[in-house]
Amino acid sequence: MDLLERLCAEPDRAAIVLDVDGVLAPIAPRPEDSAVPGETREVLHGLVARYALVGAVSGRTTADATRLVGVPGIQVAGTHGLELETVPAVWVRAMHEAAGGVRWRVEDKGVALAIHYRDADDEYAALAELEVVAARAREAGLHARFGRKVLELLPPVDANKGTALRRLLARAGLSRALYAGDDTTDLDAFGAVAELEIGVRVAVDSPEAPPALRANADILVSGPPAFLELLKRL
Repeated sequence: MDLLERLCAEPDRAAIVLDVDGVLAPIAPRPEDSAVPGETREVLHGLVARYALVGAVSGRTTADATRLVGVPGIQVAGTHGLELETVPAVWVRAMHEAAGGVRWRVEDKGVALAIHYRDADDEYAALAELEVVAARAREAGLHARFGRKVLELLPPVDANKGTALRRLLARAGLSRALYAGDDTTDLDAFGAVAELEIGVRVAVDSPEAPPALRANADILVSGPPAFLELLKRL
């Protein structure tokens, strides 16, 4: 909390960068049903006015995350930062080939694919099938990682939430930031925050949150409503 107070003391020298789903928006059965509460948006408006940078780093596409957050002035990096990089077409084809024939909903993000199995009748059976898809993708040279009821297929490009966070901060010339996340992919951003002059890592907890996220957090909150109360203090 001392780190948080030091960060808040000079907001014109600091950034607030946030994951979206599971942090600003409660997790919904389907991504298209997610919504950022109006009260959260009001608080974000105030943060944009006070801090040097307010950003969102999301697994969603930049356009979709921008729509979901719905607050002008927030800088958004989508698809875990992949949209900031160049992805060769050969890897896009390989992702579609690896995901061919799956029974679950495939979300095409252009530079990545997300296979959602949250609404599967038998999640254990779905996970077993998707482990085969993940192995096939890795054999093709792709990255495959599991998150909260999702398998993501990604090109072998050096891009993640950590690289996206570093880019946002470098553009703004900042070395102080708070980052909040709720899933495995947020650990890369936690690593980037640990390099800063002042860095605060917030884990938004849930039954699905990975233990490593809790272990590496400076502050642990119980869910999006509790995180909103933390935002109000900023």
